[in-house]
Amino acid sequence: MDSSWWSWPWPLMGNDATEIEPEDLTPPHPYYPVGVAIPAYAPNEAPVPVLLASLAGMLGFALLGASAVALKMNPRLTKSNLALFCWFVMNGCLHCFFEGYFVLNHATVASSQDVAAQLWKEYALSDSRYLTSDFFMLSVESITVFIWGPLCFANAIAIVRGSPVRHALRIVVCMAHLYGVALYYSTSLCGTYFTGRSHSRPEFQYFWIYYVGFNLPWAIVPALLLYDSIRTITKAMRALDKVDVALDAHRHRQGNTGETGEPKKTK
Repeated sequence: MDSSWWSWPWPLMGNDATEIEPEDLTPPHPYYPVGVAIPAYAPNEAPVPVLLASLAGMLGFALLGASAVALKMNPRLTKSNLALFCWFVMNGCLHCFFEGYFVLNHATVASSQDVAAQLWKEYALSDSRYLTSDFFMLSVESITVFIWGPLCFANAIAIVRGSPVRHALRIVVCMAHLYGVALYYSTSLCGTYFTGRSHSRPEFQYFWIYYVGFNLPWAIVPALLLYDSIRTITKAMRALDKVDVALDAHRHRQGNTGETGEPKKTK
């Protein structure tokens, strides 16, 4: 048989054959679950230390300025009350401005290179719902921005003024934080349990530090503040009850004295 027949450039064979390239299996983004749609995603341009330093710097500047104003308004403000004041100011800034950015720009966070957007994209490695305009996240964050954020600032002002309503405001905000953290953890973990699809990357940094660690203070601190406020109000009510009992006893004695000491009328 003529060997030239084998060297003929048949289709898909020989030197001039068309090569079939395998499909590019590289994920378009690093978020979980694998395959989640995040349109127009653009990787962060700034490194993580720079982003964290930017956030810490902005919060530090806000807390230093607010503390200076608070001490000027109330020079007798104790260190413990100043610490509480800073906690609520920090919460107010995060809720109203950082989370407010997410609520207003959730559709473009994935493609933006703003500092706040890059911070959200970094945190979203622990919860991709922040890049998919998830309805639950939008609902919870909107309530946080427009209700809990202003109430945090109201708490801070009440502490500086020594207002009697400071414990009532504190209880409301602490309950909101505890309820919000419980919902946040439970919805994500229940979704993972029932569907087997996690919104967080499995690495230690993203799950335990970002997802668990960054949110845990809003479970621990509000619980301690809630306990302290309840104990303070209970103590005050107990003292008020004792005062009421003492006043009732005093009125009763005064009434008896008036009856026995009243002169008899003569005809």
